Amino acid sequence: MDPILLFCTIFFAAICFGFLVYSKKSNASHPNLPSGRMGLPLIGESLEYLLTGRQGHPEKFLNDRMAKYSSEVFKTSILGEPMAVVCGAAGNKFLFSNENKLVTAWWPDSVNKIFPSSTQTSSKEESKKMRKMVPNFLKPEALQRYIGMMDMIAQRHFEASWEGKQEIQVFPLAKRYTFWVASKVFLSIEDPEHVSKFADHFNVLASGIISVPINIPGTPFRRAINASELIRKELMAIMKQRKTDLAENKAAPNQDILSHMLLATDENGQYLNELNIADRILGLLIGGHDTASAAITFIVKYLAELPNIYNEVFEEQMEIARSKKPGELLNWQDIQKMKYSWNVACEVMRLAPPLQGAFRESITDFTFAGFSIPKGWKLHWNVNSTHKNAEYFPEPEKFDPARFEGNGPAPYTYVPFGGGPRMCPGKEYARLEILVFMHNVMKRFNWEKLLPDEKIIVDPMPMPAKGLPVRLLPHKI
Repeated sequence: MDPILLFCTIFFAAICFGFLVYSKKSNASHPNLPSGRMGLPLIGESLEYLLTGRQGHPEKFLNDRMAKYSSEVFKTSILGEPMAVVCGAAGNKFLFSNENKLVTAWWPDSVNKIFPSSTQTSSKEESKKMRKMVPNFLKPEALQRYIGMMDMIAQRHFEASWEGKQEIQVFPLAKRYTFWVASKVFLSIEDPEHVSKFADHFNVLASGIISVPINIPGTPFRRAINASELIRKELMAIMKQRKTDLAENKAAPNQDILSHMLLATDENGQYLNELNIADRILGLLIGGHDTASAAITFIVKYLAELPNIYNEVFEEQMEIARSKKPGELLNWQDIQKMKYSWNVACEVMRLAPPLQGAFRESITDFTFAGFSIPKGWKLHWNVNSTHKNAEYFPEPEKFDPARFEGNGPAPYTYVPFGGGPRMCPGKEYARLEILVFMHNVMKRFNWEKLLPDEKIIVDPMPMPAKGLPVRLLPHKI
C-alpha cells in the first residue's frame, strides 16, 4: 500500500477510535446532557461553526441544530470546549439573569493570551471594579458633553475622506471614523496621523482576536499578539505621560476615561494596576470602534438598497440640520429628535448584528430546559436564535424599523448589546456615535452600491467582502 495512503488510513482510524471513546466517556459521565453532537476530538464542530460565518450565514449553524435537536438548548464542541448553546428568549433570560450565580464570563484562549491580565486572579478582581467604573463614565449624562466633539470629528472625517470623491469603500472609512472618536473619548488623542498609526495595529489585532490560537509566525493569532504588544507599549507610554500631566495640572481628572482610571482607587485607597488599565483601555478601543464601524457600514448598505427608508431618515436629519445655526454643533436635544434614524439603526443591528453572541462558563452543576449542564462546561448565546426567528420577529428577513416603535421588541429577543449585568456598557456611546455619523452622511450624500451582490462575511463580525464600495451622489445645494 502507498505509504501516504497507509498513514491517512491509520490517522483516520485513530480519529474515529478517539471520537468513539470521547463520545462514550462524555455521555457516560453526564447521562442527561442536551442532545447534539460533539464532532471530532479537539476540533469538535469549530470548522462548521466558523465556515457558516465565512459564508455569510452564521444562523445556519444554529438553525440546523435547533431543528434537529432542540429549540431551547443543544450540545456541541467549539473552540476546543464542550459547550451548551442556549437558544431563544428563555435561554437569553436564563443566562443574563444568572450571571455570577450559575455562570460567569468566559473567553476563548485566543482572547486570554492577547489580554494577559485577564488570566490573573488579582486582575479579575480589578476587572470587576473596572466594570463598575466604566458604566458611570459611559452613561448618557456623562456622554452628553462628547456629542459636539463627535460631530466635529465626523465633519473633519467627511471633509478628509469623502468629500470630492466619486467612489469610496465604506467599511475601512467607517473604521477610521469610529477609531478616531474612540481615541479622543478614551485617550484624548485626536491628531489624525497619530490615530491612523494607532489604528493600523488595532485592525491587525481585531482580525485575529477570535481565531485558532496557533502561535507560529504568519498566523492571524501571532500577528494579533504582536499587534497587542505594540499597542500595549504605546498605551503604557501614554499613561506615563498622562500621570505626569495630571500631577502638573496639565490634564484634567475628568477629561477622558484614561484619566478617570489612573486616578481611581479601591476601598483601601490603592490605585488600579497599570497593566490592567492598559488591557481595559485596549478592550474599550476595540469594542468602541469595531462593532460600531460594522453597524455603520450596514446602515449605509441598507439605506442604499431601500430608498423609501433613506428618504425618511433624510427628512428627519435635514429638519435637524435646518434648525442649526451655521457652524453650530449637534447637542443632546438634537440626538433625542433622531427617533426614526435610531429605529433604522436598530433594525440594521437586528439583521446584521455586529456581535454574534458571547460565552459563559458554568460555575456549578445546574439544570436548564430539563437537561444537565455540568460545572466547567461552556455556554454560548447567539443573537440569531432570536433576531431571525419568526416567533419573535414576523417576516424576519423583512426590513421594518416599525418593530422598534412604542415598547419595541419583547424582552430578551433583541440583544445586540447582550443583557443582564454584563450588558455592553458602551451601548449609549455607540448610539451617539452612530447617530452623529448618520446625521453627517445624510446631510452630504446619497449613494449607490457598486457591487449589488457583494458577499457578506462574518468573522467574527459581519463585513462586506470588498469593503462596500459605493458611488457618492452629493446633494445639490
